[in-house]
Parts: sequence; structure tokens; C-alpha cells
Amino acid sequence: MRLSQCHNFHDFRRLAEKRLPGPIFNYIDGAADDEGTYRRNTTAFEDVDLVPNVLAGVKDIDLSVTVMGQKLDLPVYCSPTALQRLFHHDGEHAVAAAAEKFGTMFGVSSLGTVSLAEVRKTYKNPQCYQFYFHKDRGLNRAMMEAAKEAGVEVMMLTVDSITGGNRERDLRTGFSIPFKLTLGGMYEFARRPMWGINYLTHEKFALPQLDDHVDMSGGAVSIGKYFTEMLDPSMTWDDVAEMVDFWGGQYCLKGIMSAADARRAVDIGCSGIVLSNHGGRQLDGSRTGFDQLGEIVDAVGDEIDVIMDGGVQRGTHVLKALSMGAKAVGLGRYYLYPLAAAGQPGVERALGQMKAELERDMRLMGCRDVSELNRENLRFRGSSLAG
Repeated sequence: MRLSQCHNFHDFRRLAEKRLPGPIFNYIDGAADDEGTYRRNTTAFEDVDLVPNVLAGVKDIDLSVTVMGQKLDLPVYCSPTALQRLFHHDGEHAVAAAAEKFGTMFGVSSLGTVSLAEVRKTYKNPQCYQFYFHKDRGLNRAMMEAAKEAGVEVMMLTVDSITGGNRERDLRTGFSIPFKLTLGGMYEFARRPMWGINYLTHEKFALPQLDDHVDMSGGAVSIGKYFTEMLDPSMTWDDVAEMVDFWGGQYCLKGIMSAADARRAVDIGCSGIVLSNHGGRQLDGSRTGFDQLGEIVDAVGDEIDVIMDGGVQRGTHVLKALSMGAKAVGLGRYYLYPLAAAGQPGVERALGQMKAELERDMRLMGCRDVSELNRENLRFRGSSLAG
């Protein structure tokens, strides 16, 4: 299978599976516990139908949106994800370059494998920094100061990961950071020699956002151990309010799921929230971002930018979220599989397909501009109107 044969999300996933060693593929592909929330993230979109209008004269399509003060040419962005240079040796550089080509935002994670400052200096499109709250308050402040100095536009604090989810695929494969080969994984890596060659012949794997603050020299640190030992489960709204004040700019909370928490985010001065269950990787059984979207937009949509992520595989999924009131939609696995499959060309192909789907589907919906999408375009199964 080749990149030219990838026409949708599932094609990219299959190509990524062919090219990645099993433990790394399963790190991307897996989720918490029984992975029910992971599956529901996508099937939730099937519970609502689009109702198009015809003869609307839709020759020209405008997909641009403004979210948290950032003008994006597409209503989707590449959500920050960890460890990208394990998936492809170009990692965040490939994703940032592809996002820049399509005029949209991308993000770097606290567990990113390329320096925040280096990426900000190289690419000019809007950038967000996905941030975890550590027990070491000095580390938190130092990481925010580094992001501010680099010129990052949006700080995105992840609030649903004060401890690691029970990702049983990772437990079975022994996936860890910094990455260490284990006897149990030798066979999988032997089956994927090109991955190993690329891993060994390119820039040494590192976690630049943490290297100056955390001693990683003591051997493999499991993903779960990182979350359990370094992150602070005692984080409160007062802690977040202090960080919002310190940042003094666009501040977003990722992992909000209840209307009450959305209201608190407004009250402490956040400019955006991402409805997210971390791709089903944290609390299995959690509600999906799309299922919660209407309730939260009704509660605070006039006061804060409401974004969602989770399970998006098609342009129609994005249109449904925008029609429910989301200002933009985050993509995760949607670009990670293409990254693993082919690096920057893979991510560009995936974003190009998303743009083409959105333009085609907007025409079929009879909408010229994203702002024209609304709940009149939707019908939920079993009800007369989206509620």
C-alpha cells in the first residue's frame, strides 16, 4: 500500500500499521480500559443527520474561522500530541509545515520531541502549547515563560490528565519514554527495519520541553509513571486562575466536559475551552465532546470560544460540530496516522483531503460560509431538532 492509495482515515491507519513497530502503533491506536469511549467518539456523529438546502448559489466557499484571536483558513487544527518523532523522524516539523501550508494552527506538547522555540521560529502559522500542570510549580512557571518568550499565541492547559489513563495496550507492549528496546518488543522491531534505521540515523530522540527540568537519565519512564509521579492531582481552579493571570493572553482549557466547568473557565478569564476526553485515553465511559457540545454552547457559547475534538474522521463530522456551535475542531489521530505513514507528505495529503471534503460538503449543504452552519441543518435520530 502506498500514500497515493490513501483516500481516507482508515487507509492512513492501515499504512501506519504497516510501517510502525507494534508497540508504537498501539500507543497511537489504543485507548483506556475497554476503549468504549474511543469508539463512541466517532459513532456519536452517526446519531445526527445533515439536512441540506439546495439552489443556494454556492460557487465560492469560505472555510476560514477566527478562534481565540487566531485567523485560520480551515475550521480544523492539528491538536498537540506527544512523542511525534517516534512516529516519524521529522515529527513536529512535518506537522507544523503541513499546517502552515494549509493556513491553520498546530500545537506542541509538553511531551513534544522538538523544541517549542525552534518550531515557533521556523513556522509562522498560529501555534498553541499543550501544557501539563506539574507538582513542581517552578517548572510550570518556567515552561510558560519559555512559551511566552518563543511567541506562542495560545496556551492550552490539559485538565483531564492529572493521572494517567489505564491504557492496557501500552501495559502489554511495555511502551515507555525515553524509548528503550525490550526483549519482548524485539520481534516487532525486527519486522519494521526501516523504522529502526530512521530512528538511529536521524537526530537523537529527546523531550526538549522537559530536558532542562527533569532528569530522564535513570532509564525508561513509563507513560503512566510520568503522569502519576510528575503531574499534580491536587490542581484546583485557583491554580489555573493564577496561570491565566500570569500568561496574560489567549488561554484555553482542554478536557472540559461539563457546563459547570465551562462556566468556571469563563469566570477565571479563559478565552477558549476544548471539549475532549483525550481521544478516549483517560476515563473510559466518559461522554464525548460532540455529545456534550450543544449543552455547553448553550451555556457559554456567547462568552467563550467552544472547540471540540475526538473521533473526527470526515469533513461531515466537522460540519456537524460546527453546526452545533463549535468554533473549530481539533484533529489528533487524523493527522498522526498520516505522519507515521509518510511524514510531511502524509499530513499534507490528509489535510488536503479534509479541505476538499469540507468544500464539497459545504456546497452540498448549500452553505457558502462556515458562519451559515447552524442547528437547522441537523436532525438527531429520535428527535425533531438538535437540542
